[in-house]
Amino acid sequence: MTDFFKYLNINDFDEQWGLYLTVAGRKKVDPGELYPNPDHPTGYYFSWEKGRILQEYQINYITSGQGSIETKKGVYQIKKGSLFILKPGMWHRYGPDASKGWVENYIGFKGDITDKIFGNEIFKTESPVRQLGDREELIDTFIKIFDLIKNEAPGFQQIAAGLIMKMTGYLVAFEKQKGYSGNRVEKIIRSACFTMQNSLTGDIDLRAIAADNNVGYAYFRKMFKKYMGVSPLKYHLNLRMLKGKELLLTSDKSVSEISYELGFNSVYYFSRLFKSKTGVSPSQFRRQNGGVSVSG
Repeated sequence: MTDFFKYLNINDFDEQWGLYLTVAGRKKVDPGELYPNPDHPTGYYFSWEKGRILQEYQINYITSGQGSIETKKGVYQIKKGSLFILKPGMWHRYGPDASKGWVENYIGFKGDITDKIFGNEIFKTESPVRQLGDREELIDTFIKIFDLIKNEAPGFQQIAAGLIMKMTGYLVAFEKQKGYSGNRVEKIIRSACFTMQNSLTGDIDLRAIAADNNVGYAYFRKMFKKYMGVSPLKYHLNLRMLKGKELLLTSDKSVSEISYELGFNSVYYFSRLFKSKTGVSPSQFRRQNGGVSVSG
């Protein structure tokens, strides 16, 4: 991919959308090359002596080379596969090692949604750097964003906003999965998820799943919730509710029949639980979403 960078004009509609790109680019910095590029406009260009403070968020993914970034909290090493996040009002300076250079892929963005996203505990780390290694998901997302802004077709900002959300979603997933990849705990959790996905016709014996994998239930529950974000019981219940939605929209079965098929002893309990999850009763959900209208 060739080098480029582009700063974007923002209109009122983009701002009202709640999330919009301000800049994006890719740059291969050769060993000994001047950095940063003096062609960047005021507000983005910085000298190493003074550093810089931005009024936006930026994500920068280094796919080759190495260097460092410094904030008020300290100095952090950057290598191939490092990603660092810059936040509004954060003093910083960064650059590649003169003897190594690097390849950077970056996006800058703003919007009302961003503060809520990065206010999450998972992004409240002292170090701005995350060691992610080679992640095809991130590279693919950057490429799609770059293609969008090269053409600036109508609606490109709104599509780009979705891709930014996708990228931050990947970062959350990578953080949650840290330390699990390839190990026994991950295999147990994935096996448990598979078992639950194929056991939607009633309650499931989660203690038996833990025992079958030679782990205590308390440990299994703790690790499952840390990895998946919900307890195993809630995960299984959510799967049953999703199956209920599918049956309401794709079959002519009555609510009572669907309730029975999913293993609920009482249609009233199923309906109450469904409404607590979706905000509407099963019958209302079916009507509002074009499902088959039946009695029961």
